[in-house]
Formats: sequence, C-alpha cells, structure tokens
Amino acid sequence: MARIITRLNIGGPAIQAVNLSERLESRGYHTLLIHGRIGQGEGDMSYLIPPDHRFETAYLPTLHREIAPAADAAALAQIAGRLRRFRPAIIHTHMAKAGSLGRLAAVFYNAARPRRARMVHTYHGHVLEGYFGALRENAFSAAERFLARRSDAILAVSPRVGRDLVERHGIGSADRVRIVPLGFDLEPFAAINPAARHAARDRLAIAGDARVVAFVGRLTAIKQPDLFLDAAARIGAADEQVQFLVAGGGELDTALRARAHELGIAGRVRFLGWQRDVAAIYAASDLVAITSRNEGTPVTLIESMAAAVPAVCFAVGGIPDVITGPELGVLIDAGDVEALARAIADLLRRNEPRALMGMRARAHALERYGVVRLVRDIDSLYRELLGHDS
Repeated sequence: MARIITRLNIGGPAIQAVNLSERLESRGYHTLLIHGRIGQGEGDMSYLIPPDHRFETAYLPTLHREIAPAADAAALAQIAGRLRRFRPAIIHTHMAKAGSLGRLAAVFYNAARPRRARMVHTYHGHVLEGYFGALRENAFSAAERFLARRSDAILAVSPRVGRDLVERHGIGSADRVRIVPLGFDLEPFAAINPAARHAARDRLAIAGDARVVAFVGRLTAIKQPDLFLDAAARIGAADEQVQFLVAGGGELDTALRARAHELGIAGRVRFLGWQRDVAAIYAASDLVAITSRNEGTPVTLIESMAAAVPAVCFAVGGIPDVITGPELGVLIDAGDVEALARAIADLLRRNEPRALMGMRARAHALERYGVVRLVRDIDSLYRELLGHDS
C-alpha cells in the first residue's frame, strides 16, 4: 500500500502515518510512505521513521503545505510516478495537500489499471474553517467534495469532524464517512509517576511546590498561543507560585516572547522550543491549556490525559469528543480568556480533585486512543475494502 502525507512535522498526522506504516507490516501490508518538505520553523518528526527500513519511504521536496502551482504540478507527477512503480492496492492520504495531490494521482493511476486501487483519506481536522479567507475556503470545499466522490472511504478522527464534513461542507456522506479515533503509543505517558515528576522538575529547575501550567504545540495563529499568555498574565497576577511552560515552535515565537515582556510575565514563562521528550513536559506540569481556534483531535490533549495531567480547553472542533464529561477535563467557550484563567486557577488550588480528574482522564485515554486499537481498526477497514474476510 501507499501512504501519502504532506510532511512529517510535529503533530498527530505524522505520528499516526509512521506508526501505521510500521505496525501494519506485521499484518501483511508492505508500505511506501511518501512525505514532503517541512515548513520553515516547523519541528521535524522524520526521526520516527525506523532506521531498519522495514517499510519503504520516498521524500519529495516539491510536496509541501504552501500553495505553489509549479511545485504542486511537479509533486503530482512525482507521486503518480511513484504509484506506477510501486503498484499499491490501497492509497491512503493524510493532511490537506497530500489528500488533494495524492488522490488526484490515484485517479490517474487507476485509469491505467484493470483493477483499481482503493482510495482512503483521513481528515485529522480540516482547513475549511479558520485558516484562510472565505473565497479560498469555498474553493477548498468544492475540491474536497470532488475528491470525496472518488474516495472509497473517508476517515474522520472524531464524530464532530465527521459531522462538520458532511453537514457543514457537504463532503462525503454519512455512509461513507467513518469515525476512526487517533491512536498512539501512550506507554511513555502512562508510565509517568511521582519519581518521573521530580526528575522532570529537577531538569527544568522548577521547585517541587511550584504550580505549573503548560502549552504544548505549534506556535501558529490557529493555536492562539497569545491567548495562553493573556490567561497566564491574569493567573500570575493573583498567584506568585504559578509558572508557565511553552513547549513548541513556529512563526509566532519571537512575537510571543515580546508579548510576555509586555504583559510583565517574561520571568514566569519558559519558552522551551520543540521538545522530543514531551513526556517530561507533562511530568513537570500540573495542568495543560489548549487555546486553539479549531482542532481535529489534538495530540497534546490525548498525551496529557494519558500522563494524568488534566487539560483546560476551548471547546472547539473534536475536543469535546475527547473530553466527554466534566470528570475528564474542563471545557471553556471558545475565546473566553477570563473563563480560561478562572478555570485554571480554580483547578490549581484544588489538589485532590485535580489528581482524581487526571487519573480518570488517563484511564479514558488509554482505553480509547491506544495504537493497538488504531492498527486493528485500519486493518479491518483495508480488508473490507479489498474484499477479504476480516
């Protein structure tokens, strides 16, 4: 099979693409993973590709997030060429650009074959709201509707993403859009214990009695990290023991550091950049805040829950499909920084309820978002599409 992803930048799609490529080998699938170029300032997760070459890979520098007609045409031709040589029975795309170019290449590939490859696309979220202006979003929606009609299965990572696609944007149909939650290797997070917490805090020079709130993710407009800083300023004004961690990078890094100085909290906020060992960040933290304008299913939320660190989040996208009850985390109306700050401050004061919430969140995440379940779900889907017994 061929798996095509725009790029292996830090985030859930890259983790899922590599995990599926690696773990499905033992179930009889041989994979070609096609991936493109990382954007400037993005963290690179290509290190996840195992060095023993248990599946094939192809790096295409012409494949990248930005719209660039010449490069996009070259990437389309290169993907089509790779498909002709590899001859996959299944073509599974991830992320918007790879979903467009990969499925177009699959249409050309199938036109020249007596037995067509099955086409699958995963929406890890979508770029149809909150990323671009109305004209572009309408054009993207029309293109996605065209491609959906030619896809054998459309996967959404949460029920809310699936409903958005069908009901708001007319992409796919209720019988073709399937809900397949993300799945990750959560063992490093589930293994976090008091000893790991002490070690992580020692490494970051954080006092044992400090209260720590973390933001983990890309420093981009859609994630709204500036609102995290605004909430931090409100919390810090009332509690001198609270410290804040920002683990991630992106185009807003410099502006956010300046913003922290303007708010008078530069001494309370640690900008850590991209971190490979994010488990240590959760281990050092008491709470995680998610301030995004839109989300599919945020990896940060699943990881923090598995680490038994509760999250306070804006209730956008697929987040309410993960925090399904108040015992698992706190949901705030989107953009309400005052309510976000109050909820964080309240939970920081209540140690026992916060710890209980963390343990319940851990149990929920491990049951629903483990990688073994994901591999089982995808294997079952592929066999169904290929006409085999599951």
